[in-house]
Amino acid sequence: MENQRGKGLSFAKRIYRPRMIGLGIGCISVSAALYPLDMPFWIWVFLLFNGLFWPHLAYQLSTRSAFPYKAEFRNLLYDSFLGGFWAAAMQFTPLTTVTIISMMAMNNVAAGGLRLFIHGTVAQLVGVLISWLLLGAAFTSAVSQLQVYACLPMLTLYPLALGMVCYRLAIKLSEHKRALSALSRTDSLTGLLNHGTWKDLLQIKFHECQQQRVQATIALIDIDHFKSINDTYGHIVGDTVLRQLSAELKRNLRESDLAGRYGGDEFGVILPNMPLEQATGVMERLREVFGNYRNPQVPELQVSLSIGLATNQMSFTDAVMWLNAADKALYAAKNTGRNKINIALTPPAAERTSPSLA
Repeated sequence: MENQRGKGLSFAKRIYRPRMIGLGIGCISVSAALYPLDMPFWIWVFLLFNGLFWPHLAYQLSTRSAFPYKAEFRNLLYDSFLGGFWAAAMQFTPLTTVTIISMMAMNNVAAGGLRLFIHGTVAQLVGVLISWLLLGAAFTSAVSQLQVYACLPMLTLYPLALGMVCYRLAIKLSEHKRALSALSRTDSLTGLLNHGTWKDLLQIKFHECQQQRVQATIALIDIDHFKSINDTYGHIVGDTVLRQLSAELKRNLRESDLAGRYGGDEFGVILPNMPLEQATGVMERLREVFGNYRNPQVPELQVSLSIGLATNQMSFTDAVMWLNAADKALYAAKNTGRNKINIALTPPAAERTSPSLA
């Protein structure tokens, strides 16, 4: 409910300025067409209200409504009704009528698509009938020079105002699209790349390294005894540990390095253009820093990392072999005491069961 109201208020705010500009300058065009005609005084008062006061009243009606979007939709139909009313009141003076009706149609399509265009057209026809009932039906084909000049602001300023609204909306939609794209690529808990995205990038980086014949290293990182941390201290503490590791990864890695959450307590890092010796130093620093972490709520908690490193080899035929090399190195680190770094210097002779990139 609150979300719908928020969207409705946003819609009303987007409509407010174009309506104020459009009706203000439209009042000038209509006045020039009504001037040669013998119109009662109340028509001029009504025109003044429509051009100067109605935009503000419509905005208040929308923003104070429990359903702003529906209220604004009704306001747009009122606009269309009044557009039809003034077209008939002007006796369908060609230039002014076409200007007003076409601008109204453009506004309805921009605001509500085909549905609002059809409803708006019906509202315009009702406005024409009401005008004929009050003022009588009449037509004129004369177009004065005054009317030509009076229509120029409507033909230039209003499309500009509507275009600016559409441009700002397009920019906002683009920002939302980028934000959604980023969310689909990242792990919600740690803010790092998620499992699928990291594997996709590993494929890309592998082919780049093979084609350009440059060195790169991948690291698979496992938090030692993480299940015991969850079982002993609870998942909230466990999540804090995961976030702490992700924060240390962001602090200790380069901007070009690609860190992701590979599994529950396992992280993967791609280190492009980094030889094995340098990568070992980076991971050793990460291991030491993370080993010094203390949770203020659970001061007795101690954490450590097991890390497997593998550099790309020209003998690797695909990224799976590269990943398996790091996976075997991690497996060896975990089975020889943990809290250490193990390096796969050569491609593994045999494959043990490990996650694939499919």
